[in-house]
Amino acid sequence: MAFGITRKELERWKEKVTSGEIAFLTHYWFDPRFPTSNSVTKVGCSDLGKLSDWCVGRGLNPSYIHRRQPFPHYDLIGPKQSEILKLEQEWEQLRKFGMAD
Repeated sequence: MAFGITRKELERWKEKVTSGEIAFLTHYWFDPRFPTSNSVTKVGCSDLGKLSDWCVGRGLNPSYIHRRQPFPHYDLIGPKQSEILKLEQEWEQLRKFGMAD
């Protein structure tokens, strides 16, 4: 279940994903399998080759890409989430979700 995003933010992410851009969407989230994580970042791109290359370039295993059409994405959770958001200079998402140092 997603919390902490607006319809406008979601629509903007969907537009970027379907146009073949790498797009980031962070939202509050609860999953009992990950009790220490309260947010997730969905890194989406409709170009699966581009998304796969993006993953490899950041040391992530592309086999974990959720290949759900029309919004394929990779879920960033835990310490890797803030590490990648910093690398990508997604400062607003880091601040909004309490991951900025």
